[in-house]
Amino acid sequence: MTRRYMAITGAAGGIGQATVKYFSEMGWVAIGIDKMPFPGEFPEEGLFIQGDVSREADWQKIRNGISGVTANLDAVINNAAIQITKPVVETTVEEWDSVLGANLRSVFLSVKMLYPILKTRGGGAIVNVSSVHALATSKDIAAYAASKGGMLALTRALAIELAPDNIRVNAILPGAVDTAMLKAGLNRDHAGGGTPAERLENLARRTVSGKIGQPEEIAQAIYFLADSEQSSFITGQPLVADGGATARLSTE
Repeated sequence: MTRRYMAITGAAGGIGQATVKYFSEMGWVAIGIDKMPFPGEFPEEGLFIQGDVSREADWQKIRNGISGVTANLDAVINNAAIQITKPVVETTVEEWDSVLGANLRSVFLSVKMLYPILKTRGGGAIVNVSSVHALATSKDIAAYAASKGGMLALTRALAIELAPDNIRVNAILPGAVDTAMLKAGLNRDHAGGGTPAERLENLARRTVSGKIGQPEEIAQAIYFLADSEQSSFITGQPLVADGGATARLSTE
């Protein structure tokens, strides 16, 4: 059986760790990339590369590391993201640029640098981890929302451009998922007052499903979009995984 290889940015985060674990359990060789160290042990057959995905110079090192493991990739998952929670008029140019660099420029650089080894075996898949903030957002998170909206538009453009190489490009748009980023963002008043646990419960009640998502649920959805056997006829599309949060009218 031919081994399949995937590379994922933001591998050290909550969704990243769950995705590395799930793909590995499904028999893929995982290559993780993150600015931060990977917590715990990375899968033995895989490779973890530490680097800043917003910097072109770091991508040279990342590509060299990947090439040392495999001559081809079957899937690239652009998951790296940072978030700044403050009013847009109080956001500095440096903060704005850091969010757009980590969340959006990184996708451009990923595709530009990894395209040659993604098309080697006759095609593959790119999964961009966007956010429901690309569709509907709230206050004090403008840079993040802009980056995720840009990622969604870039997904469509890439799907068109890379189709001749049999490379599918899709996006997953998670809602409230139980990660460190979600909890750090509770300093906004969008989840009401109270303790962090009470604010999470408030968020959960606002979804149709009545719960906060788990990183493992997003990992499984990413796998569906990456697996050419399951999603071969899907490209250029957003898959919303938000417990139904964006299905309900805010006026209801």
